Amino acid sequence: MKPEVFHYDRLIKSEDLNHHKTLFAGRCAEWFVEAGFIAAASVLPAANIVCLKVHGFLFTAPLKAGDIACFESRIVKVGRTSLTTYISLSTQKKTDPVISGFITFVHVNSEGKSEPHGLELELETEEDYRLHQQALGLS
Repeated sequence: MKPEVFHYDRLIKSEDLNHHKTLFAGRCAEWFVEAGFIAAASVLPAANIVCLKVHGFLFTAPLKAGDIACFESRIVKVGRTSLTTYISLSTQKKTDPVISGFITFVHVNSEGKSEPHGLELELETEEDYRLHQQALGLS
């Protein structure tokens, strides 16, 4: 399988804000996991995917009401039963990522037990290799 980039946009509304009037981290975490799940569900049945670990996500700037959160997600590493996605968030005003991080998902059977998925990742670009190397270093 070749890495494909998936786009997922959200309008930041007043109900998404914290007491500082910036995007609440909990709301962003929800969207972050959704964006990663979209990439995972592009290659595996959604019913057979569970989130194992959010490896963290780093905010480099605040987001405010009216901003459009533009998520990009892609699969950057596959294991025997797992796959790791990289997610970044930019805005229409800032093209450099404002938030980025990794999530690992596991392929499970109908009883919820991990099961091999049989996927292989074909890295093509320098960006693919860079993100794959970062994912290899996650614990």
